[in-house]
Amino acid sequence: MTLPNDTAQNPANATSPFLAIHNLVKKFGENTVLDDVSLSLDRGQTMAIIGPSAAGKSVLLKCMAGVYGANQGSVLIEGKNIAENDASNDASWTDRVGMLFQQNALFDSLPIWQNVCFQLIENGSLSRKQAKERAVELLGLVGLDADSATLRPADLSGGMQKRVGIARAIANNPEILLLDNPTAGLDPVLSNHIENMIETIAKKHKTTVITVTNDMEIARNRYDFLTMMHEGRVYWSGKRDDISDAHNEHLTQMLKGSSQGPISMRTRNRGQHLVA
Repeated sequence: MTLPNDTAQNPANATSPFLAIHNLVKKFGENTVLDDVSLSLDRGQTMAIIGPSAAGKSVLLKCMAGVYGANQGSVLIEGKNIAENDASNDASWTDRVGMLFQQNALFDSLPIWQNVCFQLIENGSLSRKQAKERAVELLGLVGLDADSATLRPADLSGGMQKRVGIARAIANNPEILLLDNPTAGLDPVLSNHIENMIETIAKKHKTTVITVTNDMEIARNRYDFLTMMHEGRVYWSGKRDDISDAHNEHLTQMLKGSSQGPISMRTRNRGQHLVA
């Protein structure tokens, strides 16, 4: 197994990477969801995280966003450990991060434009008039017309809600962009548009981007680094160019989508493995 802290594979080997996760452990009751996870990235670098369902990918993003605290380990942003406690109320941190949640997490009672610019309205960065104009601009970037700004989330399809979530994630020009399956439910043309936009944001603003994705082609070809997770652990993490020479069974099985390999399905009732 290639260790995420190996100097040959680690995305950022500087003494002080912009984002550094060290030996992170997250538990819910007796269930260990993240088990000794370590990763790092510098400013402007991008990473795709892949793995089967229940691998801990979404929980890892939420720990990086400060939604969850950690049981052990650290999430360091320029040396500040946000995993020590819930950082969601820390304005200095939340102003620096943008996140797309797996289920979009839109406010049903608010029109789309207020959903997109909710944080900017709340922190006083924009007036309501400015926020609506900003929202229309952002909605255009994700392929939604200006008329959608006054609709409610329930009026939109799942794919359209996903795009609203992306618009909200980039609304404050974040230094760190965390995206949980940004192209899920989108057609290939729109998926390509969204990924091009993410790449442009990373390059133009030196935004550090971490994306959870189930699209193996996107994972292999769109991001600087790739991380493979399974059952809460990192089984491989390295440069995109090193994937072909990785010789890692977990990574190979996931990229090929094969039923044969160390990754197997579990039944929820009895914890048995289903192996094809």
